[in-house]
Amino acid sequence: MPIGSPRPLSEVLVVRAGLVPYGEARAAQKRLETARVAAQVPDLLLLLEHPPVYTRGRRSTPDELPMDEDWYRAQGIEVAETDRGGRVTYHGPGQLVGYPIISLRPYGDDVHDYVRRLEGLIIGALAEWGVDAGVSDGLTGVWTPEGRKVGSIGVHVSRGVTTHGFAINVNNDLQPFEWIVPCGIESCRMSSLACELGAAQDLDAFATTVRDRFAEIYARTPVEVSVAELLERVPELRVLAGPAAALP
Repeated sequence: MPIGSPRPLSEVLVVRAGLVPYGEARAAQKRLETARVAAQVPDLLLLLEHPPVYTRGRRSTPDELPMDEDWYRAQGIEVAETDRGGRVTYHGPGQLVGYPIISLRPYGDDVHDYVRRLEGLIIGALAEWGVDAGVSDGLTGVWTPEGRKVGSIGVHVSRGVTTHGFAINVNNDLQPFEWIVPCGIESCRMSSLACELGAAQDLDAFATTVRDRFAEIYARTPVEVSVAELLERVPELRVLAGPAAALP
């Protein structure tokens, strides 16, 4: 086990929240971050999807959204500012988004190591589904050998607790990436699990693979809980309590 890992088999709560608007998910993360700092909840991993939205990270520049924001909204895509690292990216239905709300103290408060582990879990999950992928020198995220980006990472750390996280293209429409400069990289080519394998994939089953790889990479035991069970611990977390957040 890597130096700085927590004791083996410590739990991480996993919540599959369904389709959640970006602003609501962001509010939920902030409340869970506060609860985690106060030790009201243990470490968590939120797995969800977003309706169509472009999110702009702290290093985003106006040229990354070359069309007027009203034009994007006319296409049914929200534009949202965010406090994560990185540049502009797209989220939409069929893309798996993971938001770990975890304390980095057991990992030596090493943000660089945390990001490298996120890359490792994405690479491992894709490999289990038959897609070869890896990292690219000088760039954050996960790419195919042909240079197509499949997984994106953007994190925020406050008081030693993480928010934001990663996004893996599974079945989502890739066209909206063509209308921006993804991750601030000109001519960035995007791909997805479905594109690489030639057919739509089972998103929920892939989420289970991601859950298991997260547990392995961070030396944890995943414990799935419902949104309702999470609400018992954090009653003010009403933004995740709608019908879209119900677990099967």
